[in-house]
Amino acid sequence: MAAAPPAPTSHLRVVVGEEELLRSRALSAVRAAVLGRYPDVEQHDLAAAGLPLGELADVLAPSLFGGHRLVVVTGVHEAAGALCDALTGYAKEADPDLTLVVVHHGGKRNEALLKAFKAAGAAVDECPKIKSTGDRLAFIRNEVRLAGGRIAADAANALLEAVGNDLRDLSSAASQLVSDFGGTIDVDAVARFYRGQAEANGFAVADKVMLGDMTGSLETLRWALGRGVAHVLIADAIADGVRTAARVKSVNARSGDLARTLGMPFWKVDKASSQARGWSIDGLQQAVAVTAELNADVKGAAASADYALERAVRRLVGIRSATAGRR
Repeated sequence: MAAAPPAPTSHLRVVVGEEELLRSRALSAVRAAVLGRYPDVEQHDLAAAGLPLGELADVLAPSLFGGHRLVVVTGVHEAAGALCDALTGYAKEADPDLTLVVVHHGGKRNEALLKAFKAAGAAVDECPKIKSTGDRLAFIRNEVRLAGGRIAADAANALLEAVGNDLRDLSSAASQLVSDFGGTIDVDAVARFYRGQAEANGFAVADKVMLGDMTGSLETLRWALGRGVAHVLIADAIADGVRTAARVKSVNARSGDLARTLGMPFWKVDKASSQARGWSIDGLQQAVAVTAELNADVKGAAASADYALERAVRRLVGIRSATAGRR
């Protein structure tokens, strides 16, 4: 996302929308545009919530020393009525030596202020919430393109499945993939990347648990905790391994059909199918209950999150061993 330079006549700009990353990028682009035009610009950043009218008036008043100023007022959806009135009044007679940017997080509150700015000729950066899977996949493709690469459709799906919906995480992963593999990113590159990152995000612990490796699970868990991996991330990785194996185990189909039926990338289905072979349906049902309890434990229910993780690992591997012969 790249913002156009501020309108040369009004020097007013609105950044509006629920998506925090897009708002941040739009604001950064506006700063860069203003700095490119006015290298010695004087910058002021103000939060609208609780902002005294006098402080706003001071930064908007004509400067005695000349030069251009950039004033950014964030969170105007939280602005008091008097502050909105002051901003609206300023927009009607904007100072050509000042660029004023108001940042609104979306919604109906103080919407009249945005309409007043638009009526005064403000340029607008729309930053709507990215909600649908299709929009997130388009975001991934664009991030990879901006980083200098291309990504195959199934690889984009695999990346979304592996990383989740957070745009910052997706952007970071896209950049890292292009840096590591370059050119066209395929599904194998995504799988290799996340196998290489396993120790950093807890999946190594989950893999060993799902394979029933008690010694390896506990060693890897202690290594991860020693490196400072968050308890919640390890617990989430274990829960993801159990849930994925349970989904695969519950559907009697070939790998390719499973991927389409479950809406999962082929590489993840293959991995989960291999892990699920050592588990029974009954065992996986018990494991789901253990991971639900673990989720609460690492979020404060247990006195020691370290102990809760070790106890859960022992229980899960024990369940796998005790129920392996069942259907």
